[in-house]
Amino acid sequence: MVWGTVLLAACVLLGRCLGFFLAQWLGIDSDIGGVGVAMVALMLGMAGVRRRGLATPAFEMGVGYWAGMYIPIVVAMAATQNVWGATRGGGVAVAAGACAVLAGFAAVPLLTRGSTSGGSRPID
Repeated sequence: MVWGTVLLAACVLLGRCLGFFLAQWLGIDSDIGGVGVAMVALMLGMAGVRRRGLATPAFEMGVGYWAGMYIPIVVAMAATQNVWGATRGGGVAVAAGACAVLAGFAAVPLLTRGSTSGGSRPID
């Protein structure tokens, strides 16, 4: 479990460093894509560990536990920032967000039309 946590921590550190480096290079005072870099590094790291046959159940459990804790927290933080940015951006940003939500709700019946709750059915 410890080595899975070590891999996850290394990926987060790599993502943060590369995200801040990219932001400084572009002249922005923030982190750009650090979470995405960390997730890609974690996927590549896990693939490498599995390919070498080093992924023990305890290793997988360490990565799974912290990834399960980390991802919802990051998503919640990003959603909070987006809401604050939208409300500070004025009425146009709030209206655009509301339109996107309404379009998503309207698309659900269109996307689910013809599907059955019991699984897939053969095409006639």
